[in-house]
Amino acid sequence: MKLGDGVEQAIHSVTMLSCLQPGSTLSAAALAEFHGVSTSYLLKHLQAMSGAGLLEAVSGPKGGYRLARAPEKITLLDIVLAVEGPEPAFRCNEIRLRGPNPYTCKPAAPCTINVAMLRAEQAYRAELRRVTVAGIIADLKTIDGDGAIAARTNGFLALHERKSGTAA
Repeated sequence: MKLGDGVEQAIHSVTMLSCLQPGSTLSAAALAEFHGVSTSYLLKHLQAMSGAGLLEAVSGPKGGYRLARAPEKITLLDIVLAVEGPEPAFRCNEIRLRGPNPYTCKPAAPCTINVAMLRAEQAYRAELRRVTVAGIIADLKTIDGDGAIAARTNGFLALHERKSGTAA
């Protein structure tokens, strides 16, 4: 299964936004700069996550994005579904009904390949549902022994975090 680049960017952005002080925002341009990605491409995913209720878009000169839910209430599945949509990765097109020797009538049983793929998708989604942004932050803190990751993030936020704003 291949997820688009937007999923990685979205997860990193949500993780970064979870480091903001309450009421603060970060602009799409600042998030893109921090991660070295295209602002316009990232903005598309930030808007999708805002539409899904994961982020809050704040307008005005102190505007930007912030979490709409607590980090422990946002799962990786929430982010993936916001960016990629709810459709399953595998879509059975019933090709067993085509070709030179197709089934001549509609089969009574579902396609066993489709059943297996949907079962795998359910397991994948269950794992993504289990992992929260708060869990990712906790894991990050355990591997950041010398504090370099925190220092990099905090240094960037000190320059770019917008301390107040009103909801859009």
